[in-house]
Amino acid sequence: MNLYSSSEDDEDDGQLQTDETSGLLRQKVLRHCEALHARWNLQEIRAIFLRRYLLQNTALEMFLASRTAIMFAFDSEDTVRKVVYQLPRVGVGVKYGLPQSRKTSLMTPRQLFKHSDMCAKWQKREISNFDYLMFLNTVAGRTFNDLSQYPVFPWILTNYTSDTLDLSVASNFRDLSKPIGALNEARRKFFTDRYASWDDDLVPAFHYGTHYSTPAFTLNWLLRLEPFASMFINLHDGKFDHPDRITHSIKDSWDRCQRDSHDVKELIPELFYLPEMFRNSSKFNLGRRADGTLVDDVVLPPWAESPEHFVLMHRQALESDLVSCQLNQWIDLIFGYKQRGAEAVRATNVFYHLTYEGTVTQKMAETPGQVAAIEQQILSFGQTPSQLLAEAHPPRHSIMTMAPTMFRRHDDDLCMMMKYISNSPVVYLAANTFHQLPHPTVVGVAQNLVFSLNKWDNSYSYGSTQRSALSMDPSNVEGQVALPLTADPQLATAASTTPIARRHLGDAFDQRLQVQCSNFVTTTDSKYIFACGYPDYSFRIVDTDSGRVRQAVYGHGDVVTCIARSETSLFSDCYVVTGSMDCTVVLWHWNGTTGFIAGEYNQPGEVPSPRSILTGHEASISALCVSAEHGLVVSGCEDGVILIHTTASDLLRRIRGHGIVTQLSMSRECILLALFDSKRMVTYSSTARKLNEVLSEEKIECVTVTRDGEFAVTGAVNGRITIWRMFPLNKLYTYQPLNSAVRSVAVVASHRFILGGLDSGAIVVFNADFNRWHYEYKHRYIQNSSATKPAQASPQK
Repeated sequence: MNLYSSSEDDEDDGQLQTDETSGLLRQKVLRHCEALHARWNLQEIRAIFLRRYLLQNTALEMFLASRTAIMFAFDSEDTVRKVVYQLPRVGVGVKYGLPQSRKTSLMTPRQLFKHSDMCAKWQKREISNFDYLMFLNTVAGRTFNDLSQYPVFPWILTNYTSDTLDLSVASNFRDLSKPIGALNEARRKFFTDRYASWDDDLVPAFHYGTHYSTPAFTLNWLLRLEPFASMFINLHDGKFDHPDRITHSIKDSWDRCQRDSHDVKELIPELFYLPEMFRNSSKFNLGRRADGTLVDDVVLPPWAESPEHFVLMHRQALESDLVSCQLNQWIDLIFGYKQRGAEAVRATNVFYHLTYEGTVTQKMAETPGQVAAIEQQILSFGQTPSQLLAEAHPPRHSIMTMAPTMFRRHDDDLCMMMKYISNSPVVYLAANTFHQLPHPTVVGVAQNLVFSLNKWDNSYSYGSTQRSALSMDPSNVEGQVALPLTADPQLATAASTTPIARRHLGDAFDQRLQVQCSNFVTTTDSKYIFACGYPDYSFRIVDTDSGRVRQAVYGHGDVVTCIARSETSLFSDCYVVTGSMDCTVVLWHWNGTTGFIAGEYNQPGEVPSPRSILTGHEASISALCVSAEHGLVVSGCEDGVILIHTTASDLLRRIRGHGIVTQLSMSRECILLALFDSKRMVTYSSTARKLNEVLSEEKIECVTVTRDGEFAVTGAVNGRITIWRMFPLNKLYTYQPLNSAVRSVAVVASHRFILGGLDSGAIVVFNADFNRWHYEYKHRYIQNSSATKPAQASPQK
């Protein structure tokens, strides 16, 4: 992994210098960097990308099952190719619709973009603007492992002074068709005049001598966090930069980009998801500015109540329709046909020639001094991403023209209800309904440990049947054809005991436990169920096709009380985490290829081996969640304590709550939702900062968070299913009460339906319309809707 920390890379006001203290500073930087000396199992590699180093194609980056990435720089392109052919045939992973082959890993950025399906997904609004920009950065060679090639995001907003921010007003948004240096007409004229009057036979003309992404700019944004603080000091000759140049406020940074000819920086992804970057959490002494003000936390716009609120609004702005309709023009500037050549000249978008791919050749480096100068330029002043398109990027489809029915409200909330003959409470539901699956399934587990594999129809839409609210008999399979959920045929008849045997999780659970949703998880393809609570202290992996125990895993000294798994793509590896009455939490690695909990070396046939054993609790573990993306394991116990560990077993935070921790969930933005005593809902940041707290009127039995992380869905003992916004935490909608307690809830992949498992043994399916709470719907489209509110529903104010 290339670390920007050598003594030759120290910078002061843009000039590199050496210093006697740099060696010590470098050691401080390295303390914060993981995996400097490590080994990785080849089976853990999930994606391999070619990378550039010093503008040469001599590096590669490997992404692991643990959601970490390692970058290696080699001596030549030929060496890189040889290394790739010694590594697994994983391609660039499964996310981008490309074959998993070594040939894919060796594709150029332009080839990766051309053959991927991500552009079409973005156009059809199947992925967010944020996810698409991350895709473009990734395939264009941008990486978090090289500060000179850090991912680049656009400035979105222009209003950093108002008390309120209206995201429906176009003047609050930046013009994405122009580079940051040409937004101001006077400044654009300055740069065009410089380009037109340029007279140098050795250096080609350019508009901008600095770049929109440099190590100095990136570290300036992140200097309040480690390891970036130590790296920033190392860059500036053993001290923080002059206080007036340190990022002090969002408004000042924006204003500087409008008037300073040496500042044309764009943004980094963290401004859209990491509120902690705005806090001087370690209380570094950053000095005082010329006006006497102390440089501490970043000053946010008046409309932002907190760093979390700023990130929320900033992300909403990025995903707004005003940005969606012109984001393709910014892509043209950074990754596309306006990046270089005549179109770049016309767009006022030409940078110093040594920032572009292909401009550094052996002929240019005829002497050692020239080599050092070129490398210094590249490392210090940024690199332009690889060009992905030679023609205009297609625009995103309009919401209303693409799917005009997506904002129509349903006449009824209730879609259908399916009842099982056994009447055993449905304590767990998993909606494995991704469109890529050949057999989308809703997995249900009843309190009697009988499980069901119920067929889900992704082609179903409201209005396709007039019998949507009927209570269906599972034995009447023909009667369910027109509904989205079809009962497991193995459980459709009570006459035969053989099908039940194939749908049972084996031995009874420990009598001290109440069987509940936290005792189960499934794989995304519904092939395996993970169950815990057995009296022999094991948790087990059950093959759903045969009902046989595929693997019994032992790692605790008492009964395993709860289990969770990390987010994962289809058929991929993930983390599995278990908690026990013995007060410990154990982290395991699930190998999605072999279908087993992995051993130490992730080889077939090995005895399962824990990745980490997490300690610190003094009571039985009662709730868990784990995120591979964030590298976090969150555990709660019966005495109200919540611990946040890294997946490498380091304890980060301790939260003292009130009452038993009954549920834990985490959003993609790392917002933690904790439920205490089934009544008190509290949200925290990843640094354990309390964000909001709500006392529920009813006892909550189950919680799930939507895949986009914006909403939580709860089920209560009074038969109500409620939708909540994650941040700020507030109740949005409550469905009509059911005549039975809700023991489990799930949301289908399309977010169009919510499922509830009832104490009466039934599964209820509600129509869902999360769009009504998105900004675009409320402020742009609801005025055009003539639909009435859903019948028998209770909207919350």
